[in-house]
Amino acid sequence: MNVLVINAGSSSLKYQLMDPQTGDVSAKGLCERIGIDGRLTHKVGDNKVVKEIPMPTHGEAIASVMEALVDAEIGVIKSVSEIDAVGHRVVHGGNKFADSCVIDESVIKGIEDCIPLGPLHNPANLLGITACQKLMPTTPQVAVFDTAFHMTMAPKAYRYAIPTEYYEKDAIRRYGFHGTSHKYVARRTAELIGQTEFKMVNCHLGNGSSMAAIMNGKCQDTTMGLTPLAGVPMGTRSGDIDAGVVQFICNNYNMSVNDCLNMLNKKSGVLALSGNLSSDFRDLEDGAKNGNADCALAREKFCYEVAKYVGAYAAAMNGIDVITFTAGVGENDGGVRAAVCEYLGYLGVKIDPEKNNCRGKEVKISTDDSKVQVWIVPTNEELMIAQDTAELVK
Repeated sequence: MNVLVINAGSSSLKYQLMDPQTGDVSAKGLCERIGIDGRLTHKVGDNKVVKEIPMPTHGEAIASVMEALVDAEIGVIKSVSEIDAVGHRVVHGGNKFADSCVIDESVIKGIEDCIPLGPLHNPANLLGITACQKLMPTTPQVAVFDTAFHMTMAPKAYRYAIPTEYYEKDAIRRYGFHGTSHKYVARRTAELIGQTEFKMVNCHLGNGSSMAAIMNGKCQDTTMGLTPLAGVPMGTRSGDIDAGVVQFICNNYNMSVNDCLNMLNKKSGVLALSGNLSSDFRDLEDGAKNGNADCALAREKFCYEVAKYVGAYAAAMNGIDVITFTAGVGENDGGVRAAVCEYLGYLGVKIDPEKNNCRGKEVKISTDDSKVQVWIVPTNEELMIAQDTAELVK
């Protein structure tokens, strides 16, 4: 089965054509500068082709993808009809979508209704859906929501302690993101340890970071909230912060709320803590090794906050059986993993330094006598989207 996975942004579009059963990727690529001039980067195995193609809209971008996939030299299929289904990443599903679903007019209306919750992403996701529908009108299209996995949270976890009218009228609550990644890692971890009933904390750590408390495959709590700004410090996002800080900064620096939130989203996090040196954890590691106190603080603060959430989720679930690390930092930064786990001795967490000295591998890094298993599980959001899509269209 061939599933085309689409991740549409406002001026870019990522794609992969893959077999959801084996995970084999036939081709993948990126359309950039949509609405400006247009560039297609198409990869088949180790071969890469870059073309400048006019892309005034997402329609032309999708058309260029289809042309590349069937091209006699760089294509991997003979006809667009060989694409059995299309899976679309949709960022915000609000209260409306608790799972992936086949796209029809009611689903499109639901995604539109969620635009106030995802104003930057949902419109772009809709453009990708509309473009695919026009070019492949008979091919099933599926929406896979970043927020859906977290919809199993109980009210005690997702409700904010603010007047009820804001929840009832405006749907203000904790939603959480990276749901497709958390879902994939939860499923894969169950396969790795040979169990379906266990308590785990998944640490999706990267430029954007979120954590999830997962019991028996169902999300119990997660760090991100109404928006991706909440939780642990990230590359450029502040993470959790006293709301009074926003008022203080706005009043004292003559800043609008929007400008302040832009600062908290794009100019904060480890970037700010490092003295604006870098938001890249590799740069922070190098800086810390060379005696840069700001870089050292940025990494220490990050690891400290991650460990605090592990402890909170241990309390919320009355124990933890497995801790998983995934995403760019979680998969590749052994120093961060070790620093986080150093805080967790009270849980009986012990990691093997030699096993932890690796990057991007699917491996158990805890010792045999550790009371909590600790794993690195590389995420694969595209495969999860493809598998959800395949399950629905079959």
